[in-house]
Amino acid sequence: MAMSGGVDSSVAAAVLLRRGYEVVGVFMRLGTPDGVADADQGDACQSPGVARKQGCCSVSDATDARRVAQQLEIPFYVLNFQDDFGRVIDYFVEEYNRGRTPNPCVRCNDWLKFGRLSQYAQAVGADYVASGHYARIGPDPITAEPSLLRGVDRRKDQSYVLFGMSRPTLEHTLLPIGEYEKPRVRELAREFGLAVFDKPDSQEICFVPDQDYAALVQRRTPGTVRPGEIVTSDGRVAGQHPGHQHFTIGQRKGTGLSGGRPLYVLNIDAAGNRITVGGRDELEAGGLTAADANFLSTRAAGARDMPCQAKIRYNHAPAPARFTADGKDRFTVRFDTPQSAITPGQAVVLYNGDVLLAGGWIESAQT
Repeated sequence: MAMSGGVDSSVAAAVLLRRGYEVVGVFMRLGTPDGVADADQGDACQSPGVARKQGCCSVSDATDARRVAQQLEIPFYVLNFQDDFGRVIDYFVEEYNRGRTPNPCVRCNDWLKFGRLSQYAQAVGADYVASGHYARIGPDPITAEPSLLRGVDRRKDQSYVLFGMSRPTLEHTLLPIGEYEKPRVRELAREFGLAVFDKPDSQEICFVPDQDYAALVQRRTPGTVRPGEIVTSDGRVAGQHPGHQHFTIGQRKGTGLSGGRPLYVLNIDAAGNRITVGGRDELEAGGLTAADANFLSTRAAGARDMPCQAKIRYNHAPAPARFTADGKDRFTVRFDTPQSAITPGQAVVLYNGDVLLAGGWIESAQT
């Protein structure tokens, strides 16, 4: 059981015990070489000069996880994934330097929780890896194959960040709280007498405690964050920016521009260190291309113009669309209605009802 010290994973562990499973709690220590985040060093995940609790990898979180394990009377271990977590941060920095907007939570799940942790589970003879994600595993109503399903609580559904799981991993995964809504999870925490029943949810990226992404990029890759031009969609130079890493597609604030209409970031040209801005209507696109696809459902592989609901960012409501698989690791999506701010580097995840069909990484928006 991956225990973060939060209410969700704590309740998940208690639910599994109640269902008769033998549970072993593990906390993933995600320290990094340059001190950006370290669960066992200092009060919280923090950058130099910043002492702000957030994320899910602080020493207090480890203490909370250990306390819950003691309450539940289950074995508890801390696993050192520092080197592996460095890969997640490297990816994050590289994507911003490429002018893309990364999603480190998806990569962390793919590479650590359902990657390295799954390997550890196999090594110690465990049958499953469990987590406190709001998603479910159940049969596809059409094929009956084990499938990743959306969580019952639509406001908390986290299947989007799990799309990279492999089919074999899916069969050895337990998601015990996906059938509950969040208020019920908190009620269960009280019923179980867990000390973390009222602990706030983590909201931010654990290795960027001050939320200054560009400063992290500058620290990790000195000299990459440089001033450049801001141009309008018709090619007119409208101003200067402090570094393209400060921006993402659809962003309005931070350009320093003022005028007769709101201006949004339309494009990020990393090679030319140039930001293009324009009106909100110019953000809309009718489709996208995605790469590094994972066809989690056998129904998705080889699909041609298949109806689906496509989610282009974590807080985006899945939109009606059709998709076509283009080889073994790419697909294209056409939306029934144009969508705003389709962002390269973000994940796009495809559903058929509750069933997660496939997911991939957005390469470009298509008109």
